[in-house]
Amino acid sequence: MVLSRLLQAFPRWPLLLSMLLGAGWGHTAMAADKVDNSIPLRQIQTFSEVFSLIKSDYVDHASDKKLMEGAISGMVSALDPHSAYLSPKELKEMQSFTDGKFGGVGLEVAADHGVLRVIAPIDGTPAAKAGIRSGDLIVKIDGKAVQGLGLSAAVDRMRGKVGTTVELTLLRPHAAKPMTVKLTRAIIKVQSVRASLLAPGYGYLRISQFQDNTGVETRRAVERLEKESGGRLKGLILDLRNNPGGVLGAGVETADTFLDRGLIVYTKGRAANSDMRFTAHGPDALHGAPLIVLINGGSASAAEIVTGALKDDGRALVMGSRSFGKGSVQTIIPLDDGGALKLTTALYYTPLGCSIQGEGIVPNVAIRPANAEQEALDQDLLRESELQGVLKAPAQCRAQKPQYTILEPTPPAAPKKDQTPNFSDKPDLRTDFTLREALDVLQGKPVPVDVDGKTVPMVIPLPAVTARKAG
Repeated sequence: MVLSRLLQAFPRWPLLLSMLLGAGWGHTAMAADKVDNSIPLRQIQTFSEVFSLIKSDYVDHASDKKLMEGAISGMVSALDPHSAYLSPKELKEMQSFTDGKFGGVGLEVAADHGVLRVIAPIDGTPAAKAGIRSGDLIVKIDGKAVQGLGLSAAVDRMRGKVGTTVELTLLRPHAAKPMTVKLTRAIIKVQSVRASLLAPGYGYLRISQFQDNTGVETRRAVERLEKESGGRLKGLILDLRNNPGGVLGAGVETADTFLDRGLIVYTKGRAANSDMRFTAHGPDALHGAPLIVLINGGSASAAEIVTGALKDDGRALVMGSRSFGKGSVQTIIPLDDGGALKLTTALYYTPLGCSIQGEGIVPNVAIRPANAEQEALDQDLLRESELQGVLKAPAQCRAQKPQYTILEPTPPAAPKKDQTPNFSDKPDLRTDFTLREALDVLQGKPVPVDVDGKTVPMVIPLPAVTARKAG
C-alpha cells in the first residue's frame, strides 16, 4: 500500500530504487568481492512511508525534487565526510577549483559535526590575508548558523559574485570569544608553486595546492633555482604546510620530480578498477641533493602522498607536525542529471604499506611548542580522524613516532606582529622558526634537540641518496 502511494507521488521510482541500491547497476557489477544485491524491502517501505507523510502532512509544500535531492545527499553523506552528491552547479565549481581559478574566499573546509572546520587557507587568497587559520571553526556565514546546513550548501554561501562581501563568524581553539571576519570575494587565481633561494646553493620551494600543472611547474622551479644558484643545488626545502591537496596526478608527478625509481603510492578498494599503483620514472631533478619536506596539520591528501613517498623511500627528511590524515580516494561518477556522485572508492597507502587515512604522516623531526598553551592549541587542530563518520584504516603503522623533537621557543608575551608564518609572502627566516631550523639541518648545523627534557645541540643526519642511480 505505502509503496503504491509513493509510486503515485513519484512516478520515477524505478530510477530512485537503482540509486538507493548503489551508484548505478553498472558500478556494483565491478565489485571485487561478493555484493549483496538483495532489495532492502523493510527499509524501502519505511522510506516510502516517510516520503508519503511529508507530502501529506508537512506544514509547507515540499517538492518532489527537493525531497529526492535531500534523500540522495543524505544517503551519500552518511557514508563518510568526503563522499557527496554534486549538483550540476557544484560539479562545475569543483572543476573550476582544480583548474586553479574560481570565485570565493580561498578556504579548504570539511564538515565536522554539523559545522565547518578549516583544513587550510589557500595562499594569497582573501581568507589567508585575513589571518584565518587551520583548525578554525566556522559557526556562522553572514550571521546565519552553519549548524545542519551541510557542506555543499555552506560552501555555496561563501561563494558569490566577485567584489561582494561575506562575513564569517569563527571560533578559534582556546579563544575567549568568537571572532568575525569580513572577506571580499575574488577570483581565486592560485599560484601553486613558488621558489626562491634561502642561502647560496640552498633552495626553497613552496607548493600551496596541487593543480593540473603543479608537477610540471615543480620541475621548472627546481631548474630555475639551479640557474640562479649557478649550478646544482646543495639542498632544497619543500614546504607543504597548509597544503590541502588537490589533483592526485599532480602529486604523483611532484614526488616523481625527486625520485629516480620506486613506488610512489598505491590504492586499494573493493572494486577491481580501484586498485592502482604509481611508480617513479625519474630523473631526480635535484641529482640526489639533500631534501627536507615541511608539513603540519593543514597538510592533507596529495600533500601527504608526496610526503609519504619521499619519506618511505628515504629520499627526504620530514620536519614539522603530524599531517591531517586524509588518505581516501574519491571517484567522480557522472550522473544523468548533469551532476555527479563523488564516492570514496579506495584508500591510499605509502610505499611501505602504511595507510594515510586517519593517521597522517609522522615527521622524522617533530617541531613542538615549548609553551604548554601553544601545544594545547596545536593538539586542538582538526584531524581527519576527528571528522564525523570518518573511515578507519588498518592500524599497523600507528606506532610510528618522530626520531627527533625540537622545542619551539615561547614567543614574547606581546609580539609586535602575528608569529604565524604567512605563506602568501616570501619566506621569512626571522619569524618562521620551523623553516629556520630546517635550513640549519640542511646545512649540517647543530640544532636544539630535546633529549629527556634537556636541550642538546645535535647535527641531525640527512638521508644519503647522492650515490643513487636510476635502475
